[in-house]
Amino acid sequence: MTDPARNAALWYAADGFDPAKGLNGRRVAGESYLRGFLRHADVAEAVLLTRNEAEAESLRALAAGLRPGLPLRAVGLGRPAAIAPVSTVFYPSPNYAAEAWRRAPYGTAAWSLCGITHTTSTAAVMEGWLSLRVAPVAEWDAVICTSRAVQASVRYQLDLIDAHLAAHLSARPGARPMTPVIPLGIHCDDFAPDAAAGAALRDRLGAGAGDVVFATIARLTPHEKFDPGPVFLAMAEAQRRLPPGQRLHVVFCGVFRDDYSRRVFEATARVLMPDVGFVLLDGADAGDRKATLSAADVFLFAIDNIQETFGLAPLEGMAAGLPVLCTDWDGMRDTVTPDVGFRVTTRALSPRHLAGEALRYQGGLDSYVQYCATASALTEVDMGEFVARILDLATNPGLRRRMGQAAAVRARAVYDWAQIVPQMQDLWAEQEARRRAGAASARRYPAEALPVAPSPTALFAGWPSETADPAAHRYIARDLTGRAGLTETLAARDYQGMKRIFAPPERIAAVLSAVAAAGAAGAGRDTLATAAGVSPMVADRVLIWLLKYDFIRRLPA
Repeated sequence: MTDPARNAALWYAADGFDPAKGLNGRRVAGESYLRGFLRHADVAEAVLLTRNEAEAESLRALAAGLRPGLPLRAVGLGRPAAIAPVSTVFYPSPNYAAEAWRRAPYGTAAWSLCGITHTTSTAAVMEGWLSLRVAPVAEWDAVICTSRAVQASVRYQLDLIDAHLAAHLSARPGARPMTPVIPLGIHCDDFAPDAAAGAALRDRLGAGAGDVVFATIARLTPHEKFDPGPVFLAMAEAQRRLPPGQRLHVVFCGVFRDDYSRRVFEATARVLMPDVGFVLLDGADAGDRKATLSAADVFLFAIDNIQETFGLAPLEGMAAGLPVLCTDWDGMRDTVTPDVGFRVTTRALSPRHLAGEALRYQGGLDSYVQYCATASALTEVDMGEFVARILDLATNPGLRRRMGQAAAVRARAVYDWAQIVPQMQDLWAEQEARRRAGAASARRYPAEALPVAPSPTALFAGWPSETADPAAHRYIARDLTGRAGLTETLAARDYQGMKRIFAPPERIAAVLSAVAAAGAAGAGRDTLATAAGVSPMVADRVLIWLLKYDFIRRLPA
C-alpha cells in the first residue's frame, strides 16, 4: 500500500506548467515534471490544489494517457485542508509565503509546504526570500534547490536577511525551510536521436563526414541566456587552427524574444565567425529540436548569465548521446562531469564592482534585462581554454564517442525522472516526519487577524458607524409588491459578472424564504440558519445583504 506521506498535492496553475503560455525554462521544466510525476510517482492518487475545476480538467487527459487508472482529485484553494490524507503541498516556485499565510488559520503544522527554485535573479524572487522569512514557515517546510550553486546562493541571501532582521528589528527569525539539492529531471527516451532527421540537417548545413557540428538548444536572448560573441570568436579561432578541408558548424535552435535579440545573434555571427557554418532553427518546433540533437556532434551550452540556475538543455544533449562543451557555470558544475564533457572556466568581478548594478535594479533605474545584460558583459569565458576544448572535440572523434556514450549513461542513471521523482518523495516523507514531530510547537493564527491579510472589517473598523450583530435581532420579510424580486435583483446587480458573489444565489433565496416563512413574528438568526440549511456565518452574510437591498427589516430588540 502506498504511503500518503510520500505524496504531495500539486499547487497547479497553467502558467507554471504549460509551455503554450510562453516558452521558457520554468514552464518546460514544470511540464516535464508533471509527466515525470504522473509516470513514476509511487502514489495512490494525484491531488491538485487549484483555483477551479476547469484548470484541473486540462490535466485529466494527460494523466489518463500517461497512467491509466490513477485517480486525479482536485481540491479548491478555498478549502486546502481537503488535500488530506496527503500532507504536503508542492508549490512550483521558491516563494510560497502566500501559501504559508493561507495555512496559518489551520495551524503551521496542518500540512507541509515544498517549493522549488527556477530563476533566482529576478527582484520578485529576491524580495520573495524576505517575505518567506517573515511568513509563518516551519522547519518541516522546504525549498528544493536544483544545484549546489543555487543552494549556496539561497543560503547566502537568507543569511543577509536574518542579519538584517536581527540588527534592524532585534528579531530572532524563526526556523528556515529546508534547502535540499534535488536536480531537475528529463524523460531520456524523448531525446533519442533520429538518424534520418540528423542526416537531413547535415545535408542542409553542407556538413561533410569530417566536419563537426556544435549545437545549442536554448532561448536565444543575449541579455537573459548567453552572449553569443565569445562562442563565435572561439569557433572562428578554432576553425583557423584546423587542417584544411575540415569545417566547423554552429546550430542554434531556440526562440527569439524580440527582433533585437535576432539582430545581435545574426550580426555577431556574420562579423565574428564568417568562415564557420551557422544556422538558426526554431526552438518552438519539435522537429527542429529533434533534428538539432540528431545532427550534432557536440552539445554546446556557453552560458554566462545569472538568469540561468540549472541548465536543463545539457541533460537533453547528454540523453541524445552527445558530449557536452559548456561553461563552468552554476548547475553545469553538477551535471557535466569530466567523463561526459568539458566545462570552460568563467570569471566574474568582486561583489563591490557590481554593487551599483544591484542598487540600480532594486531601485527601478535598470530593468531586469539591463541588470542581467551588464552582469553578463562583465563575466569572462576563458577564451584560450574555450578554443582548446573546441579543438579537442573537433579533432578527436574517439573522444567524442566515449564522452557521448558516458553522457547517455549518466543522463539515464542520474537525471531521468524515474530517478528524480523518488528523491522528491523521500523529501516529502522527511517533511511529514518533521511535521509530526514538531506539531506540538505549531502556532494557529486567527483567520480574521493575519498580519498580511487582516479581515477588511477589522482593518477598516473605523469606517462604518457600528459593527452589526445579526444574532441580536429578529427579522421579518418586506412586502415586495411593486418592486423587483430576488432573482431579478440579483440578475440586474450581476455580482457574478465579477466571478465572485458573497453567497451562492440558492442560499440567498433559502434564507429569504426562511424569513418569509417566519411571518409577522419574525425569526432570529440561528432559527433562520437552521431553516435555510446554512451555517450561522453564511446566514449573517446573507442577512446583511438582504437588509442592504431592503428585502427584510429588523424587528426592534
